[in-house]
Amino acid sequence: MIKLKFIPDPLIACDFENVYYPSDDSFLLIDYFKDKISDNYFDGINVNEIEYILDLGTGTGIIAILFQFFKVKSKKFNPKIVASDILENSIECAKKNESLNKFHDEILFLQSDLFKSFPDSLKSMFNIIIFNPPYLPSSPLITDNKKIDFSWDGGVKGFEIFIEFIKKVRNFLNLQKSHYIYYISSSRTNLEGLNITLDDLKFKSEIVKRKHIFFEDIILNRITSL
Repeated sequence: MIKLKFIPDPLIACDFENVYYPSDDSFLLIDYFKDKISDNYFDGINVNEIEYILDLGTGTGIIAILFQFFKVKSKKFNPKIVASDILENSIECAKKNESLNKFHDEILFLQSDLFKSFPDSLKSMFNIIIFNPPYLPSSPLITDNKKIDFSWDGGVKGFEIFIEFIKKVRNFLNLQKSHYIYYISSSRTNLEGLNITLDDLKFKSEIVKRKHIFFEDIILNRITSL
């Protein structure tokens, strides 16, 4: 049986200071997928059902490229991988890393603020969406918008950006087949408020993996629509 755990992590390089370099939250995702994806199942979903995967907020492209490696290893796993980010520099960096890992124009890269620049052709297409959002509360010390870091600033409560995503995501999920949304949150976020909002929007969320890092827990969540 082929499993992602036997596939090496992608090679990653980045020359842009404003692009989020893989960190503990990135590797929490990677470790989970390496353990939960085989040549037959994607975390319990038959891999033959997986037609489109979205890596939203792709950063350096490491998650999207990891899935491309698995496509090479598994004949049954052949979804189209789409990777997007709000930053032009991120898309440039991720494209370079795609080439660094010997893939050429296989991932569809989109520069977009959440779904705002997605073509209509991608509506109702995705079985799997991964989003490592900015999940920390805004700092009251930051008053100049130019200093706001898109990689961590999730809004005053820490989850406003994520909720904006959730309110639009059903338009792009393939609701006719099994589907999952994976996202990262932090114990520094108002998790009670986040979960109440998700319930109100009719999404079911569960914690599937967590890791304690210094002063916080980094949490990997999996959600489905009710």
